[in-house]
Amino acid sequence: MTKPTLAVWKFASCDGCQLSLLDCEDQLLQLSEEMTIGYFLEFSSSTVAGPYDLSLVEGSITTAEDVERIHRIRDQSRYLVTIGACATAGGIQALRNFADIKEFASSVYASPEYIDTLATSTPIGAHVHVDHELRGCPIDRHQLLEVLAAFLAGRRPDTPDTSVCNECKRRGTTCVMVADGTPCLGPVTHAGCGALCPAHGRGCYGCFGPMKGPNLPSMAAWLRICGMDDPAIERVLATFNVAAPEFAAYTHGAVDEPGTTDG
Repeated sequence: MTKPTLAVWKFASCDGCQLSLLDCEDQLLQLSEEMTIGYFLEFSSSTVAGPYDLSLVEGSITTAEDVERIHRIRDQSRYLVTIGACATAGGIQALRNFADIKEFASSVYASPEYIDTLATSTPIGAHVHVDHELRGCPIDRHQLLEVLAAFLAGRRPDTPDTSVCNECKRRGTTCVMVADGTPCLGPVTHAGCGALCPAHGRGCYGCFGPMKGPNLPSMAAWLRICGMDDPAIERVLATFNVAAPEFAAYTHGAVDEPGTTDG
C-alpha cells in the first residue's frame, strides 16, 4: 500500500514547534519509514506535490497572503493539525490585536509604508477547519508523537484537556502556590507539558493556554494572595496566548470570534 504523506507548514512563528518534531530524532527516522514526508522545509528541501494525508501547521495568520495560503493548504490536506500557541491562539504576536498596528510599524521600521500586514494575528482555526490542535510554546514532542501514532492507527489522539494541576498531582509534585506562595497559572492552564515548571520549583506561566472553562476571577484572587497586583496579573496572562478568548476576556475585556477547531 502507498504510505500516507505528511506535510509541515510554517506561518508567523519562531520555528520552535517544528524543531520539536526534529528533536524526536530516532522516532522521526521510524516515522519516515511509515509516512512519506512530502513537505517539511525545516527537514529537507526536497518536496512532493500534494494532496497530503496529514498537515501539521505552525504559526499564526498575519498577512492577506497568509489567509489565501492557509485555504490552499486546507484544500490539499485530508487532516490538518495545528501545533503551538501561534497556530492555536495567535501567539505572542497577537499583542498587536489590542493596539494600533500602524503605530507599531512606524516605531520599528524606517519605511513603514512598505510593510504589508494585517491589524491582527489570528489562529489557524479562525480561517479554516482544524481537525485537532496541540497547545504549547513549544508543543510537547510526546504529544506530537501521540498525534502521529493515532493518525497512523486510525484513532483519535489521546491528549489531555484538563489543567496543569492534574499533572502535578499525577507526578506527586508539591503545589508551589500553596506550599511556597509562588504565583502559578497551573489551575487555569491547559495540560500537556507534564507540569515541567512546577516540578522544578517555579510557577506555571501558561504557555499551553487556558484550559476548558478556566475560573480567571478565582485565579486572580489567589495570585493577589501570592503578592501580585492587577497590572502584574494582566501581564502574566498577556504572553504566549494573549488572544486566547478566555485570557483576552480577562485582560482586555473583549473576546474574539471563536475559531472552528474541535480539538
